[in-house]
Amino acid sequence: MSEILKKLGQAGLIPVVVIDDVDLAVPATEALTAGGLPVMEITLRTEQGIPAIKKVAEAFPDMLVGGGTVLSVENAKRAVDAGARFIVTPGFDPEVVEWCLKNDVAITPGCVTPTEIGRALGYGLNVLKFFPANVYGGIEGCKALSGPFGSVKFIPTGGIDGNNLADFADKPYIHAIGGGWLCKPADLKARNFDGITKTVKAAVQTLLGFDLAHIGINAGDADSSLEITKQFSSVFGFAVKEGASSNFAGTGIEVNKSPGLGRNGHIAIKTNSIERAAYYLGKSGFAVDWETRKGLEARPVAVYLKDEIGGFAVHLLQK
Repeated sequence: MSEILKKLGQAGLIPVVVIDDVDLAVPATEALTAGGLPVMEITLRTEQGIPAIKKVAEAFPDMLVGGGTVLSVENAKRAVDAGARFIVTPGFDPEVVEWCLKNDVAITPGCVTPTEIGRALGYGLNVLKFFPANVYGGIEGCKALSGPFGSVKFIPTGGIDGNNLADFADKPYIHAIGGGWLCKPADLKARNFDGITKTVKAAVQTLLGFDLAHIGINAGDADSSLEITKQFSSVFGFAVKEGASSNFAGTGIEVNKSPGLGRNGHIAIKTNSIERAAYYLGKSGFAVDWETRKGLEARPVAVYLKDEIGGFAVHLLQK
């Protein structure tokens, strides 16, 4: 997988932006960036699409900007010449695919049938746009196709918004989620850039799905661990569950049988995707210590942050 496609997967959200006025390209990008998104797809549905890509690419070198609704090789060339770093097509166009592959340009072609997916795999492509997602079964359509095509990851677009984003956010066969709701044309026209930023921030939180899993207490030994666990049980009625290295009182309190990471213990936070969480937390200055990773490299199930918070080690848990 190319580095560009990996970055799309890390971001997890791809705003599909329709620009009618090229002067709105820069403030729209500023609004997306303020919300935390480093990626955007500018469609070629309007004549301002190519000039908008050029403006964004020149003004925001760190923004991963792509060209969307590309229907011909000529438009693919124009988009890339303007600064697009990836190409998105609504359907599977072999000529556009071949040009992109020949010129080392990342492409996510639209594929919604087994035949189209098979053709894409024949070209070595396994990150595919699923459009329009709401027409072709939404998350259920992606799930059904992921069965026979286990190596494929989808970017569903169409009919997705803040109300159903969570349905897609935790699925391993979803590479990223695209949509116009992240930067609505109405908000652009009204210059409601604060509204765009607010929408993006909410979407990122939904995407990551952070939730408290449990709090860990460091006990000195196995006897102390069990005693503390039973105390929580007697006071609050939590069920005692004994384990090899720790005991649980209910599901929210873990008592280690020996001192673990963290001066005061640890806090476990569940997330839809550890890799995406690591990416966004890293942008906020909280790095992950990958040496503490548990599970497969491609899909870790747990990992600690490098720094404590309030005397507690913090680890992420895959939902």
